Order: sequence, then structure tokens, then C-alpha cells
Amino acid sequence: MPAAAPTHLIEFTDVSFAYGDGDRRILDKVSFSVPRGKVVALMGASGGGKTTVLRLIGGQRTASHGRVLFDGHDVGSMGRDALHAARRRMGMLFQFGALFTDLSVFDNVAFPLREHTRLPEALIRDIVLMKLNAVGLRGARDLMPAEVSGGMARRVALARAIALDPELIMYDEPFAGLDPISLGTAAQLIRRLNDALGMTSIVVSHDLEETFRIADQVIILANGRIAAQGTPDEVRQSDDPLVQQFVQARAEGPVHFHYPGPTVVEDFGPGGVA
Repeated sequence: MPAAAPTHLIEFTDVSFAYGDGDRRILDKVSFSVPRGKVVALMGASGGGKTTVLRLIGGQRTASHGRVLFDGHDVGSMGRDALHAARRRMGMLFQFGALFTDLSVFDNVAFPLREHTRLPEALIRDIVLMKLNAVGLRGARDLMPAEVSGGMARRVALARAIALDPELIMYDEPFAGLDPISLGTAAQLIRRLNDALGMTSIVVSHDLEETFRIADQVIILANGRIAAQGTPDEVRQSDDPLVQQFVQARAEGPVHFHYPGPTVVEDFGPGGVA
């Protein structure tokens, strides 16, 4: 009998990561798991390590300590072929879409199919139109990226991200810069596609209300660690000052306005200016 698939598609165990020589630690012994079939929101103040988490899952970066597991396999120890095979099971929606500007909407969505499969062009056409139909843009197939709105471009990018029917899809700020109508449409699409296609979704976002509305689980990162995790209601009820600052959008709290550095006296006082 084949071994049963792990309950969690993604697992972080005591993961630490730092850029450069290790002076600027982004993650400090972080542990969490992402259940299969769920929408998990990754939130927190800017610079808290959310996008770094996505890069570790995709193997673009390697943890300096701990393990990152995808479907039970350590991403950091994968060879080139294994990593490429794992990435084919993942989809990525980049911030602002990152469409190929010289390719039409149709060809943008067709790109991963042509790159990673040997399907006949007639079948690729049907798959592309089905994916575009899923995001409401089948009629925009012949338009160029410059001819669609920001919200439409994000939906085209989503159709491209699901072209290969990934098990995991990662969204990096999918709501940034969208008007309220486009934002609501994008949020509903994430939830609906996740459930309809049986995917697992990780959403990095700063939009509290829409993200809490569609997420099954919320993880808030702060200062390299997990400040809170649980259902949206559980996170809202957290008494952690940092979580409350984030949830209530307070200007004052554990997260300071000024980046750490020399004091004002050291910079501008006697002897501070050359």
C-alpha cells in the first residue's frame, strides 16, 4: 500500500534565516504548518519575513537552521531535478501580476503549459480558455497586458498560476493597489478556486478585512517570530500588544515608526555632523 500523504502540505520546523552575513535575521526558529486544502493568511508588519517564507517554500532561499517540508520532503536538501519537480506542483501569483508585457493574455496563460508540458496546441487552447473563464476573462484572451486594468491583470496572472493545476498556490500581496470592487472580486476568486480545485493557498497580505474573511487560518509574523496563529476570530482576540497594534492599525505600539539606528543626538548633536 502506498504511504498516506502528510496531513500538512507545508511544515516549518525551527526555521531561521538571515540575509547577508547573518547580521540581519529575518526568521528566528519559526515553526508552523499549512493544512491541505485550506487558505492560510501570512500577515504582519512590512519587513517581517512574509515574502521570505514564500521564497523558502519555493527553494529560492535555503534556511540557515531548521527544515522546510513540502509534502513531507525537505526543500532545502532537494537537488535541482527534485526542486524543479516540486515547483511544478506550485503556483505563484506575484505582486502586481508580473505578466509578460509582449505576450497577449492568452499567451501569458499558455506560457507554463508550453514550457512544462508537451500537450498539443489544440488542448492548450482549451485549457487556457477554461482557466480564463474561471477568472471571468475568457473574452479578454486577445488583449495585451497594457490594454487591461490592474484588477484584470491580477486575474490573468491568477489564471496563469493555476494553468498547471498546482497543489499549492502562493499569493504575494494579491490585493495591493486594487479598488474595492476588484479587491472583493480577487478575494472571492482565491476562496472559490481553492475550494473548487482542491488546492492549498498561502496568502501574504496587509488587507485585514478581506484576508480575514477568506482565511481558514491566520499567522502573524513579527520580529522574526510568530506573534499569533489560529482562526481569524482567535487572532482578533489575542491580547498580545503587537497583534493588537496590527489588528487595530495603531500607529503606536511594539512596532516603531523609526528604523533602529543612532540617536538623534549622535547624528545631529555636537560632533555628529562632519
